[in-house]
Formats: sequence, structure tokens, C-alpha cells
Amino acid sequence: MTDLEQILSEARAKVAAATQAESLRAVDREYLGKEGVVAGLLAAIPTLEPSERRAAGQGANEVKTAVLEAIEERKAALAQEALSAQLSGEGFDPTLPGAVQRRGSLHPITQVTRELEDLFTSMGYSVLDGPEVELDHYNFEALNIPSDHPARDSQDTFFCDPEGHLVMRTHTSPVQVRAMEQLEPPFRAVAPGKVFRQETTDASHEHTFHQMEGLVVGKDISVGHLIGAMKTLLRGIFGRDLDVRLRPGYFPFVEPGFELDARCPFCEKGCSVCKRTTWIELLPCGLVHPNVLRMGGIDPDEWSGFAFGLGLSRLVMLRYGIDDVRHLLGGDLRFLEQF
Repeated sequence: MTDLEQILSEARAKVAAATQAESLRAVDREYLGKEGVVAGLLAAIPTLEPSERRAAGQGANEVKTAVLEAIEERKAALAQEALSAQLSGEGFDPTLPGAVQRRGSLHPITQVTRELEDLFTSMGYSVLDGPEVELDHYNFEALNIPSDHPARDSQDTFFCDPEGHLVMRTHTSPVQVRAMEQLEPPFRAVAPGKVFRQETTDASHEHTFHQMEGLVVGKDISVGHLIGAMKTLLRGIFGRDLDVRLRPGYFPFVEPGFELDARCPFCEKGCSVCKRTTWIELLPCGLVHPNVLRMGGIDPDEWSGFAFGLGLSRLVMLRYGIDDVRHLLGGDLRFLEQF
């Protein structure tokens, strides 16, 4: 016990004599390190008589605790001394403002999504959400795409289980079916979100991108209602009215189905954006297929509707003149700071 008291006394003296953080760390290593004094005391316990081991172990741990407390107290004292020296030094002005925090900004996809949400809510639409890991039933079956349908091959699906019951959703259309199951018609809704395709990435293709699904269910819904909604959408996006046209297109969940084109907002005689045609292919749309209404629990003899799928990533690229879709999810701050 006399040896322990002497060790503790010497350790405290060395701690008190330390004037820098490095010398304090040296004391820490000397007494509390893996090969330090305390470790040696503990390693010597098995060599003692059984009756002495308990007292020796307690004494060694007390030394360890006391040295550690002394080091922490001295460390705090040195930090306070350094701060006092800094505050009393020449050139220090405590009234100067602190460093300015850099502000972030909203991602361009977030900006456009919020604008569209505001636009559609002003038209009476609800904003809905759905799971990104989706059941095959909602992603395919309930959208009139059975297991043997060739449209499944064009979806390039990420499957999450060997049986194929779970998929990373390939479009936001599954929210259509969930909306029809949960909402009483008539209703209007949009559903923005991420979708996933197993594609080879290049300037115009990405494995993860963003869409906004739109769905309206009501009485006697016609193609005229669809065109009216799309013109309002384009006016909100580009700030002016644009001519639109419908081309026949096949999509299993709408009948009839269309590809909606808009007159290029960037030129009059053709440019690189519209590929010299003066028209931009904007979104697929159409009247909801009776089978889809039926799968959603809605009687197609009483109700009808239209749906559209807006490519948010494509829209952002058009608005800001972005020539590579991979920039949107690349995480490069030099790109994001522009917005």
C-alpha cells in the first residue's frame, strides 16, 4: 500500500507539472497506457498470495481512477489558461461577428416538385405518396399488366425477392390503384416520387429518376378534360400557353392512350431541345382503363377518369437546360449550387 501511495503521489506531481497537452499525454501513457504503471500493477496481482490479491486489485484501480481524474482536471485547467491567454492577447475583438454559415439550397427536382404541387392543389388535387418498394400486384397486376404481358419486359424491373412479389416500383402509377382503393370518387390526385429501372446509364437514362402521376376520377370524364388539365400544367411550368397535340400511344392502364407533345418553348423553327421538330414529347396520358378502375374497386359503368405520368427529371432538364440526367443525382455541389 505504501508503494501505491508513492506511485499516486509521483503521478499527481507529474500531472501538476505538465504545462502543455503533449506533456499531459505523456503522463497518461506512462501511467495508464497498455504498458504503463497501472497495467504493471494489475499484471503482478497473480504473483501475490491469494489473501493479498483483492486488496492489491482495489488499490491499483484506485490509483488508476485518481490519476485519470487528475489528468482530466489538469486538461480542463490548461484549456482555460489557453482561452484566457487568447482573450487577453492583442488583436482580439470579442464584438466581431462569428463565421457566416453557408446556406444550402433546394435541389432543382425539389423546387419543380413543390411548384407543381402548389399548382395542382390550387386546382383541387390532393398530393399522395406510396411505397418505393412495391408489391407486384400494385406495380403490374392492378394496372392491367398480368404476369404474361409483354409490357413487363419493357419495364426493366428491379426485383427484391426470388419469387418476384416485391419490386422497386418502375413508375408512380401504383399510387393510382391505392388512391382508388382509399378515396371515394369523385377525386383528383397527384403522386410525385422516385422510380427505378434497371437500365444502362447514359446522358438520357438513369436507374433512379422522378415522376409525377396524376389521376382524376369523376362523372363523364373525357379527353377534353385531360387536354384542359395539361394546358394548365404547361402554363404553370413555362409561364405561357403552349400548343399541344395528342398522338396515339399504347399503355396497358389507359384506353385510349396518348403521347402528349407540347410546342417547343425555346424556339420557333427548331432547336437541339426539340430535335429540330418544334415539338417536345412531354408525357404519356389517357383515359383510365375500365379494368384498372375495376381493380381499384370503382365501377367503370358509373365512373370514368384520366391519368398522366409526368417525367419530373425530364421536365427539370428542359427548364434549366441540363444536358445529362446523371447530374441530378450525382451529388456534385458545383452543379447543385447553381440552383
